[in-house]
Amino acid sequence: MLAIVSAVLFFIAFLINAADISTNDTFTSTNIMLLGLTVLALHLGGLGGGWSFRGRRR
Repeated sequence: MLAIVSAVLFFIAFLINAADISTNDTFTSTNIMLLGLTVLALHLGGLGGGWSFRGRRR
């Protein structure tokens, strides 16, 4: 799930950079790319990898 969020953030950063869209200081392509890298690092670190439910063994 986090890998998909990261890919979307990278795509938005690419669009802002490629289209040369002027945004305010918060939503620059570099900041969105860094958010994407943070989410990707969380994904690789094991956070958001899915839920594992342990059932009872009979």
